[in-house]
Amino acid sequence: MFFQHVYDKSLAQGSYLIGCQATGEAIVIDAKRDVDTYLQIAEVNNLKITHITETHIHADFLAGSRELAALTGAQIYLSDEGGPDWQYEFPHKGLKHGDKIKVGNLTLQVLHTPGHTPESISFLLTDHPATNEPVMIFTGDFVFVGDIGRPDLLEKAAGYTGTQEKGAHEMYASVKDFAQLPSFLQVWPGHGAGSACGKALGAVPSSTVGYEKTRNWAFQYENDEDGFVEYLLEGQPEPPKYFAMMKKLNKVERPLLTEVPKHTELSSEELTAALQNGVTVVDTRNKTDFANGFIPGSLNIQNNNSLSTWAGWLLDYKKSFILIAEEGDMEEITRKLMRIGLDNIQGYFPAGKLSELELEKADVIDIEEFKSYIGKPEVQIVDVRGKSEYDAGHVEGAENNFVGTLPDHVDKLSRDKQVVIHCQAGDRSSVAYSVLRKNGFRNVKNYSGGMKEWKEKGNPVVS
Repeated sequence: MFFQHVYDKSLAQGSYLIGCQATGEAIVIDAKRDVDTYLQIAEVNNLKITHITETHIHADFLAGSRELAALTGAQIYLSDEGGPDWQYEFPHKGLKHGDKIKVGNLTLQVLHTPGHTPESISFLLTDHPATNEPVMIFTGDFVFVGDIGRPDLLEKAAGYTGTQEKGAHEMYASVKDFAQLPSFLQVWPGHGAGSACGKALGAVPSSTVGYEKTRNWAFQYENDEDGFVEYLLEGQPEPPKYFAMMKKLNKVERPLLTEVPKHTELSSEELTAALQNGVTVVDTRNKTDFANGFIPGSLNIQNNNSLSTWAGWLLDYKKSFILIAEEGDMEEITRKLMRIGLDNIQGYFPAGKLSELELEKADVIDIEEFKSYIGKPEVQIVDVRGKSEYDAGHVEGAENNFVGTLPDHVDKLSRDKQVVIHCQAGDRSSVAYSVLRKNGFRNVKNYSGGMKEWKEKGNPVVS
């Protein structure tokens, strides 16, 4: 058996290519959209991708199953569980609980594991003829290392009212069924630490059923379903705004993107004209470089592992945008954005040429200046972290206005007062600073040291 775990750090998303070396056939589970990765793995290992499948209708990334099928001719196998509201609306072979997919000498048995979503399925892998016992389970967003999938996304992100309580109870039943599996079974989940699909995902890529039964909180509520439901639903992080779009695009027919596109370098004149026409400019440089000189009205979304997430929060899928980035970074950035369907890149302007333009500097302050503003009635201090972080401990007098939803809540900030923002360590407050400046705020200061520095230096917090 051939096995490779493909991990996208930008979305903390795992996919899998598994092959039968005897027959040369292979299957891909939960493919990301830039599918050349799987084609290269298959070619190097003398495999042909013949089967493609998914564990559920994903909310956090745009699955590449259809791109991969278009390039390979492989058959797509998808869940037909969950009822009429949770069906894929494009051609596929349907899967029900107990069905099996044969890939050469490998068998993947379908388990219906609802909770995260109604149609969610997992796959038990058996490697014949070595054994008739399953050796691995691919759980998607059902069981993670140290956590389980959240059932509130359908309601909070996609607007399906009344689904989170039902999903939580379904998850309880699925977890009890999972606990009956052999303890030696390897667990390969769809996400790792950093994903918004749970609240406490582990950093290691895989686990076993036995380990999860011992260490995963979800297996400690064996006879307390109400306690399980309450704990599962509380304290979940804010679901990114783009999740609703992913749910839709992963379910319906959509245009395919079978290769990573290349984009045009723009001149300063073209960039200026685009700005005058209201096109959004995304500056992907690090926060320090942005603070030292940025295009007025541009958004600072750094090219790091959070690029996709903040772009999904802040960019409009119906509108084009321009990137500030060096040519050598454009392929990486394009891949990160296409993985969540942000394809409307109008072009890029090289960061090294920004000196040709009229730039502004960000007002970044240190901890001593920050302290001088606390408690003053003419100052509004705003903590742009998530609600659960804020609730766990914040600076006294600071208000919470999460950066992801800040564009929709700028009315909560005073244009007459001095606004001082901060986050944990400066990345999100740089995003927030650019959002506020784009929305016409001038009296804004960014305490970039954030709660990390505040607490390290022994300053008090309230919760």
